[in-house]
Amino acid sequence: MTTTYRAMQVSRPGILELVERATPTPGIGEVLIEVEACGICGADAGDIEGADPTLQPARVPGHEVVGRIAALGEHVPSIWRVGQRVGIGRLGGHCNECSQCRQGNFQLCQNQPFMGASCDGGYAEMMIARASGLVSIPDELSAEEAAPILCAGIATFNALKKSGAQAGDTVAILGIGGLGHMALQYARRMGFRVIAVGRGSDIEQDALDLGAHAYIDANQADAAETLKNMGGAHAIVTTIGVPATVSALMPALAPQGRLILLGAGKDPLPVSTGHLVVGERSLLGSITGTPYENEKTLYFSVLAGVRPRIEVMPFEQANEAYQRMKSGDVKFRMVLTVDRKHNSSSTSDAGSEQEKSAQHP
Repeated sequence: MTTTYRAMQVSRPGILELVERATPTPGIGEVLIEVEACGICGADAGDIEGADPTLQPARVPGHEVVGRIAALGEHVPSIWRVGQRVGIGRLGGHCNECSQCRQGNFQLCQNQPFMGASCDGGYAEMMIARASGLVSIPDELSAEEAAPILCAGIATFNALKKSGAQAGDTVAILGIGGLGHMALQYARRMGFRVIAVGRGSDIEQDALDLGAHAYIDANQADAAETLKNMGGAHAIVTTIGVPATVSALMPALAPQGRLILLGAGKDPLPVSTGHLVVGERSLLGSITGTPYENEKTLYFSVLAGVRPRIEVMPFEQANEAYQRMKSGDVKFRMVLTVDRKHNSSSTSDAGSEQEKSAQHP
């Protein structure tokens, strides 16, 4: 294995810098991952723009990571082996000790790192990860395809499963971007009547191609009134965090309907309590999900033919790729790839030795 690896770290808020670091050794319950691809998520903006300049070494962002296990730490479960394809999303691995873990709510673990925020992420050739956060990657998916599913995919897939809607019900997707374009595909394949709500006519054909039965341009029409005239929505999945926009669509929620919030923000959401009470409507926040749920999302994607629409750039161009994501100049997800030629020969030799010495079932 090479003694060093390259990474794109946040040298100062908003700026990514290519650096070389010493290759780390995985600790107890950890693995070293040789990164193949890492998606760029909208949540990366908070990690990059709000980085702590006093942190040394500086943080490496990225939480949609796919690669192969290069080394195992002590006491890693036997289901993981050197050379295995794995991924890790925003949630960096539950502790198995806190009250939420004891209840099986691993996605709500109180001692869980957030990849790219509270620990280093995947804008790098190598990264350390807790084994409890690992996700097995199906052979049918390339690293570039699988990466966005580990965050945008599971977030929308789980939200739709929690929506309470049944096949044939109307489900509205608010916001047709990195998250929304996955939500449209999943919703269509789950058997819902899918209504896309966005801004501008330029996105209409994309929304229809991705699975929407109809598209509402909020720039041209009252989206809530239009959706009400279509019978209302049994569920609304909102991928944006602008409270006024979300609140404006709530009148279109049918009785006993559910609004699922994916777009997180600090501003309060104006809600008509009467609208909720009289129609027995409800609001629900939804985080991404557990590694097991992530694997279910990946395999559903394989079975149903769901794939993210991506643009690919080398990880050395992370600054440019990140700026394009921020500007909205991507349809629909940006993915960084790592050139294995940089350290493939020495890593491969080390991996072979690791695999010989590891104990597997």
